Amino acid sequence: MSATIKDIARAANVSHMTVSRALNNSPLIKEETKRKILEIAEQLHYVPNYNAKSLVLQRSHTIGLFFTSMVQGTSSSFLAEAIRGVGQEVGVQYNLFLRGIDDFEDFSSIHRRRFDGILLMSQSELDDAFIRHVREQGIPLVVLNRNVGDPGMINFASNDREGAYAMTRHLVDSGHTCIALVEGIAGYKSTQERKEGYLEAMTFAGLEVRREWMVEGRYDVESGYLAMGRLMALSLEERPTAVFCCNDDMAIGAMKAAAEAGLQIPADVSIVGFDDIGFSHYTNPPLTTVQRPIEQLSRMGACKILELIEAPATGGELVQLDTRLVCRESVGVLR
Repeated sequence: MSATIKDIARAANVSHMTVSRALNNSPLIKEETKRKILEIAEQLHYVPNYNAKSLVLQRSHTIGLFFTSMVQGTSSSFLAEAIRGVGQEVGVQYNLFLRGIDDFEDFSSIHRRRFDGILLMSQSELDDAFIRHVREQGIPLVVLNRNVGDPGMINFASNDREGAYAMTRHLVDSGHTCIALVEGIAGYKSTQERKEGYLEAMTFAGLEVRREWMVEGRYDVESGYLAMGRLMALSLEERPTAVFCCNDDMAIGAMKAAAEAGLQIPADVSIVGFDDIGFSHYTNPPLTTVQRPIEQLSRMGACKILELIEAPATGGELVQLDTRLVCRESVGVLR
């Protein structure tokens, strides 16, 4: 009878899971341990049963990277950072499948034989139906970008509320008392969190929050442009002196609208954003914004999904990453 994985485990004084990882060239095991196990396997004349292995593992060597939508509310910079972060960890050992949840009429094509693991870059509670389906299928899952509030989930998110609070406080500390907010897509968690941070800072400073200063956007350049047009349509006495756009794309649109109206930034109006996309360095003037660690968050999520594929977790985990205020030249100081 040929040697088994358990025979190798006993000889190496390790678990059979460690042996399995070594034989599958897993990156989650030390090279020294891997080398020792492979030497013992050779001494015992171990011959893997590939047919049995494929039936047990049912590996597709595919990881799914899903977004709430790849069109609505997902900027090209956000998409690029997420893919880059995941790709750096996954490497060439897995195929990466990208798709928006809104592309699916139903989720019947999402099953264990097709995906070894799934990363979900989530924006909305509407994604919860997808999350339930993936869990029912027994597919390892990590949710990124949104705190789903489920203690049984593996979850990585940035602290957007804290970032929005810090940005609003920065405007207040710069002398602004009339601060408008261009919101993101209604129903998105990021929209809610950034709005709450803004409201908390305004309330703490004892400042009035006027209904006409809160304008809905869609996280794209055009909606920022149109929102700024609505704010500038107010009388001079009612106009805000600072505009907080809930992402950089909308801030860029707002800056264009202000420039077309003959306003100088920041002399006539201050404009700020959120996300710190690459273009924010090159606007005129450079945009003050909040940096979100999307690439880092994506890398952490990818590392975790690789771990879960090898050894499923029994409990949940929530990791919240800090944001960072990035001060540039689009904010003027009022005296």
